[in-house]
Amino acid sequence: MTIREFMKELDRLYPRSLSCSWDNDGLMCCDDDTKEVRRVLVSLDATRAAIQYAADNGYDLLLTHHPMIFRGEKAVTTDRLSGGRAILALKNGVSVISLHTRLDAGTDGVNERICKMLGLTNIRPFGDDDCPTLGRIGDTPLYTHLGFSYFWPTVKLSLNLPYMETAGEHNVYHVAVVGGAGDDLLEAAKAAGADTFITGEMGYNRMEDAAEMGMNILICGHFFTEVPVCDRLSEIAKSIAGAEVGYYNSNPIVIR
Repeated sequence: MTIREFMKELDRLYPRSLSCSWDNDGLMCCDDDTKEVRRVLVSLDATRAAIQYAADNGYDLLLTHHPMIFRGEKAVTTDRLSGGRAILALKNGVSVISLHTRLDAGTDGVNERICKMLGLTNIRPFGDDDCPTLGRIGDTPLYTHLGFSYFWPTVKLSLNLPYMETAGEHNVYHVAVVGGAGDDLLEAAKAAGADTFITGEMGYNRMEDAAEMGMNILICGHFFTEVPVCDRLSEIAKSIAGAEVGYYNSNPIVIR
């Protein structure tokens, strides 16, 4: 399967129509889209180190969640961060594909995966006018009465989290999930009936507001709420392209 054919299959599974209007995802860079996809490196981020690892280890394609080029670049030069990454990839024959908010919004994507890992039931989408299916909301099993003091350790264990911030002490019935930076969908989660909101990062004042709105908040880390989807990217590369797949941990943050 060629890179062009692989991208078409990704577009079929996760169409661009699922992406938020402000997003930039898809094929980030490629020197020849007729090349065969034989070895795929999966990573959350298309960092310079991830690209270099792909180049050093003979990978044809770097498949990521976060876009390599996100905000509009006006030049591609080695002294610019995104430009330098693109040049490094192209020089070494490494193509880069990034699926961002379409992977948040799509089936078995970032947010649906987390819901399943937590054992939530009746999983359904929610969002705002721009991204109507970005988030997911699910119910605790059989609408069981779950105290928050029981629920948060379950989340920490299920997601293998090294840390967590919480606010609120309410019983848990309906849980909204938005991996990464999800604070923009706080009100949408509340409107969808959530009493508990799980995301990767949120400012202090927004957490304070949420607690006052009567919601439980669990801040679990941007990387840690999105990295589970790398397993999905690996599955896709193996099943669609029949590729050999590797994983690169792009997280630069050290918990001390």
